[in-house]
Amino acid sequence: MTQKLYIQTNGCQMNEYDSDKMRDVLKASHGLEITQNPEDADVLLLNTCSIREKAQEKVFSAVGRWKKIKDKRPDIIIGVGGCVASQEGEAIQKRAPYVDIVFGPQTLHRLPELLNQARRGKQKVVDISFPEIEKFDSLPEPRAEGPKAFVSVMEGCSKYCTYCVVPYTRGEEISRPLNDVIAEIESLAQQGVREINLLGQNVNAYRGEMDDGDIASFSLLLHYVAAVDGIDRIRFTTSHPLEFTDDIIEAYTEIPQLVSHLHLPVQSGSNRILSAMKRGHTREDYLQIMEKIKQARPGISLSSDFIIGFPGETDEEFEDTMRLIEEVGFDFSYSFIFSPRPGTPAAEFEDAIPMDVKKQRLERLQTRLTEMTQAISKSMIGTVQTVLVEGVSRKNPLHMTGRTENNRAVNFAAHPRLAGQFVDVLITEALPNSLRGRLVESSVEKIVQTA
Repeated sequence: MTQKLYIQTNGCQMNEYDSDKMRDVLKASHGLEITQNPEDADVLLLNTCSIREKAQEKVFSAVGRWKKIKDKRPDIIIGVGGCVASQEGEAIQKRAPYVDIVFGPQTLHRLPELLNQARRGKQKVVDISFPEIEKFDSLPEPRAEGPKAFVSVMEGCSKYCTYCVVPYTRGEEISRPLNDVIAEIESLAQQGVREINLLGQNVNAYRGEMDDGDIASFSLLLHYVAAVDGIDRIRFTTSHPLEFTDDIIEAYTEIPQLVSHLHLPVQSGSNRILSAMKRGHTREDYLQIMEKIKQARPGISLSSDFIIGFPGETDEEFEDTMRLIEEVGFDFSYSFIFSPRPGTPAAEFEDAIPMDVKKQRLERLQTRLTEMTQAISKSMIGTVQTVLVEGVSRKNPLHMTGRTENNRAVNFAAHPRLAGQFVDVLITEALPNSLRGRLVESSVEKIVQTA
């Protein structure tokens, strides 16, 4: 009888990518099939994220619910992976002794053996080591699911921003060899993938070894990816301003496959706060990058991350962030109230800002960002957008859905056979979280003629 695997994923796109690889390695080794119901699973895995507030408590809340399943079926295996697992290690099992396996982001490829160990000896298994690039060398062949795919090109971060746990949970920056990345993308392209999203905690810090011993920069990687037959759209996340170099900006003039959207976290518009965060760049540095990228790709959509209420942030320093938003003209962005992460320097900073003040600031910032997002969406009405058709719309089975270059979901009436194709769509309506459109028939005729 086929055994089943349930994975709950918290956090970023890197975690989503890692969860897919957990599924792949356990299917290859043990034939485990994914289930959407934890009650049916023989193996329960929680892939954790330590970025959000109360991350540890959320872990124990989740596995606490699974304990009830294990009480009924003692043979099931409960595993906790990801960044919280890397941080807490054996402490997870001391507090929740019913957890069988604890593993870090860099050891997910060892899951088959960890599972065997847990089943053989009923012993508690912990592996939160940092074996560098070994993880990628040990994964099964990439498997495409639809026309889009994520490809991790590097792991970790060496920037040590004072608020961030990533260097401690995922290690310092390690890049995959260039040929390995391109081989994975070529395999995905042969399976019908048309859009690649390159992933890394600090993706533009990529420094991949080449066959001749030279090191490939991130901009060179972009050129290699663009040369892969079948890949017509390239995204990447997440970048750091400190290494958003001129050759990457120049790539926007040279590589049409690069989408007209850039997500570049700034976190604050105040130079004093940026220094306290140890970001390594100033407000002026960031604005200069924005000016250059707009020149290289006119009309590009720009988004960012913001931390509000960082310890010591004054009213005027918050206003610096609001002014930065207006100067850049951001599209959709992500913003959060500062919450201290255990083990980071900022967790020890004196934080005298009242929570109601932080909430007021966040609400004001998010309101303005939403207004800017909606204005851009409305400005798209009447324009023709190139959309990669992903599949049937969840809201209407007679409609298809896809995304524009600036990452907006569009729903429109079309035949399911268009899935995986690029089509032109006339935007007719802007809704709060998506667009509606009408298929431009001439783009479908091109597809039929070239099929």
